Amino acid sequence: MPELRKDPVTGRWVIIATERAKRPAAFGKVPEERKGGFCPFCPGNEKSTPPETLSYRQPGSAKDTEGWWTRVVPNKFPALQTETPPKRSGEGMYDRITGFGQHEVVIESPSHDNTIADLSVEKIQEVIWAFRDRTVEMRKDHRMKYILIFKNWGREAGASLEHPHSQIIAMPIVPKRVQEELSGASKYYDYKERCVFCDIIQQELNDKVRVIAENDAFIAFLPFASRFPFETWILPKEHVSFFNDIQKNHVADLASLMKTTFSMLKKALKDPAYNFVIHTTPFNDTGDVPYYHWHIEIMPKLTKVAGFEWGTGFYINPIPPEQAARVLLTSGLPSESDTEGEDNQSDDDDGSSNISDIQMIH
Repeated sequence: MPELRKDPVTGRWVIIATERAKRPAAFGKVPEERKGGFCPFCPGNEKSTPPETLSYRQPGSAKDTEGWWTRVVPNKFPALQTETPPKRSGEGMYDRITGFGQHEVVIESPSHDNTIADLSVEKIQEVIWAFRDRTVEMRKDHRMKYILIFKNWGREAGASLEHPHSQIIAMPIVPKRVQEELSGASKYYDYKERCVFCDIIQQELNDKVRVIAENDAFIAFLPFASRFPFETWILPKEHVSFFNDIQKNHVADLASLMKTTFSMLKKALKDPAYNFVIHTTPFNDTGDVPYYHWHIEIMPKLTKVAGFEWGTGFYINPIPPEQAARVLLTSGLPSESDTEGEDNQSDDDDGSSNISDIQMIH
């Protein structure tokens, strides 16, 4: 059974999950599942996964059979499990909690090859609804304090299966990374009586040097203090504290902006490995939280986090976000050749030379 252990120095919780060691790529360099091999997420292999908790499918098709276009199943190798209730205990000065939680996989499409950049806006909406519907359901268990939605795309980002999928983990504690954001946002609000995220949006719209896309409801930009090359955030323009409060009329806007953003990253950076996470307000807060704003963080894996970063907490980013935004706006925008299915981008254009340099950095 998994277990949560608390670092007494930093207050950070660590999940000790022995089940995860059974994954095919748990240790060592193991290739991703490639076309031609068996894929448990492909249509026809539904019995190879745990029974689905949610699916959007053709009318009349039975649960755990073909006919779905988005499917959610429990993770076969969960980091946290629901079998044991959360029980706190101590071992001398050390604190632990039983490994209680919920870990699910969102299979985004029946297609083995289509990433978010390849899906239609309508299909991306279905993925967003799956995120939202499962979050609402998991939140009903009041023992859960936080739910993280995230995606690992590519082996360098931690994916062991090639078939596009995202994950949802509900947990009995609020992660330290989120606590740090909450603390900083709360201090900013106490000082200025404004939401820091709302101010960031206004600043980015005024500066117009890091914004790569926007529509009526959402904005995509590269943060001023980006930790990684081409790190990109997506925020709702209107202040909303909880992701699961997303309105029906805004889902299409989010799907459209996600399609644009991921397409730009895929085209300009040659389909990079990346992680994305959705940060939202913890569930022990009720009602609107005026200082915190849910958002998506996308982190392409173009550089490696090494000793200096681990030892200091500083990140070294070799390309300014303003320059990275220009690369995305030039190399990442659709062209006539893209519509025809051809890629005529020259290796000598402004974007590719910079990207080539970045990929060499370790």
